[in-house]
Amino acid sequence: MDHLASRRKTWYALSLIVILPGLLSLLVFGIHRGIEFTGGTLWELEFNQDVNTEQIINVLTAHGVDGPKVQIAANSSGTSNRVAVIRMKELQQGSVKKQELETALNNDVGPFIQLQLSSVGSSVSRDITRRAIFAVGLASIGILAYIAYAFRNTQNPVLYGTCALVAMLHDVLVVLGIFSILGELFGTEIDSLFVTAVLTIIGFSVHDTIVVFDRIRENLARRVAPTFEEVVNYSLAQTIVRSLNTSMTVTFTLFALYLFGGESTREFVLALLIGVISGTFSSIFSASQLLVSWENGEIQALWHRVTSLGRNRAAVARG
Repeated sequence: MDHLASRRKTWYALSLIVILPGLLSLLVFGIHRGIEFTGGTLWELEFNQDVNTEQIINVLTAHGVDGPKVQIAANSSGTSNRVAVIRMKELQQGSVKKQELETALNNDVGPFIQLQLSSVGSSVSRDITRRAIFAVGLASIGILAYIAYAFRNTQNPVLYGTCALVAMLHDVLVVLGIFSILGELFGTEIDSLFVTAVLTIIGFSVHDTIVVFDRIRENLARRVAPTFEEVVNYSLAQTIVRSLNTSMTVTFTLFALYLFGGESTREFVLALLIGVISGTFSSIFSASQLLVSWENGEIQALWHRVTSLGRNRAAVARG
């Protein structure tokens, strides 16, 4: 416990190991977005017998549906392979096209009942995307401003807000990266509930970070140790048990919901579960360590080396 801050390079390396695969997946594959963000129709059907993905796709494509995505799930009574969740281009209720597809599915696959039909137009999906980005951006700016104000009596209040923001960005990138990988491997998509999960994660992460920062501020005022690094170590020793206990209780609850909750909220709960674990890590091992790195001049030195390298390469290119 006495060496948490002194091992900050190890914590930074662990964060990079977790973030980089997801970041690479985001850059290469992107993230699979649901119909709320892309526009289209979610059509959920329950058949009287077991069905498979290939059956449904073959019927849909044979009748002019381009690129449908089909997932097979269990019905409400637990019988597997009876429910088909179809995502495709916009299909209007009561349209001739819908009647044609219903007839084809009934004849070629088997009798079914419609559980759900949700359609989102392209203009609505663009508006939802803009609002989601705006909500996350506004939350980030508000958090930075609030923490800077709350720690205004410290030597560098903006630094506390910036470190909390970086830790928050760490948690968001972890969740986005993992969902990008899951989307590529298993077709997992994000929807409007995912945005709610991200905002909740932001709040949880910052809440935990503020607890640690507040203890650092108190111990600085009391001068419990001769150096800033030792003050941070001492503060973490006082708060880590509380942070872990809080995180574990939330994690157990979310894990139970993920295992036994409904299918429609599973991705939402999974995002929260990943975010809570990442938020606990970043509050202890990222945000407070960034404070130490700044106070010790390590970040400034790294920035100086990077800019110097850039200038040297530019000089070589010109020469």
